Amino acid sequence: MGRTVHQYLIFETAGGFCGIAWNDVGITRFQLPTKSAEATERLLLRRLPGAEAGTPTPELAEAVAAVKRYFDGEETDFSGFKLDLGGQDPFFEQIYSAARRVAWGHTTTYGALAKELGGGPEAARDVGQAMAKNPVALIIPCHRVLAAGGKIGGFSAPGGSSAKARMLELEGVHVGPPEPAQQSLGF
Repeated sequence: MGRTVHQYLIFETAGGFCGIAWNDVGITRFQLPTKSAEATERLLLRRLPGAEAGTPTPELAEAVAAVKRYFDGEETDFSGFKLDLGGQDPFFEQIYSAARRVAWGHTTTYGALAKELGGGPEAARDVGQAMAKNPVALIIPCHRVLAAGGKIGGFSAPGGSSAKARMLELEGVHVGPPEPAQQSLGF
């Protein structure tokens, strides 16, 4: 059986340098932005050693253009891009499929996704684990999955939860402590 060849491209967006990797089936990895092309490439190749720089197919070029639009603050839908997540746990595949349906400007919670998939409260942990292991963050919008009570929760990408909050703000979603109530002057 032949070795799967992975190609990748590092590219600049308004949010920083991103990386995308693919094979003949679809997108296999996505690296959220860092401040330098070198850092992005290092992070991407840590997860895909042996990948080679390549020229994207027309579909991959459209995915790159979509990522650039996203970081420019334009409403973007990544749900139509083909992925190859190779050998994922079947429940993780279901979780990723459900997360891909969470549209721009919307959020859900780990618990709500678990319930949607027929799992109980313990399945929310599985959702959290799947999001933490998401190989194509943004394309599978794990940043739109929040902790209970609408709290930001974790984010394993560069920048952690503050990067998650910035991505949600790009989409017009405010996550954080509630704004203080306006006090009446009582006149």
